[in-house]
Amino acid sequence: MLKIAIPTRAGQVDEHFGHCESFTIYSIDDAKAVIGQERFTPPPTCGCKSNLIGTLVEIGVSVLIAGNMGEGAAQRLNQAGIKVFRGVTGDVGEAVQAWLDGKIKDSNILCAAHEHGHECSHGH
Repeated sequence: MLKIAIPTRAGQVDEHFGHCESFTIYSIDDAKAVIGQERFTPPPTCGCKSNLIGTLVEIGVSVLIAGNMGEGAAQRLNQAGIKVFRGVTGDVGEAVQAWLDGKIKDSNILCAAHEHGHECSHGH
């Protein structure tokens, strides 16, 4: 069995891993069918989700589909054995189905250090 985590806000793939409202975690069987879905809501005390990587590993997550995240978070997820796919938007159910269909590749887009008018709002 495989578990896929998706940072979620209001049923959509959250654009920023570090500030997501919750994670939708899908359980996938060997036939690539969704056999379960659960929601994991991190404690509101920390804006940076990097410390939740251990919890995601404990849950059994091995794939994370996200809108965007910094390179540090992506590297820590990979080091923990979680494969990251960035650059995904839209409905979380459609995103997991697109991944199962082999239509999602990691965009390798990084959340750059506040360049080009993008404010990551780290530490807020």
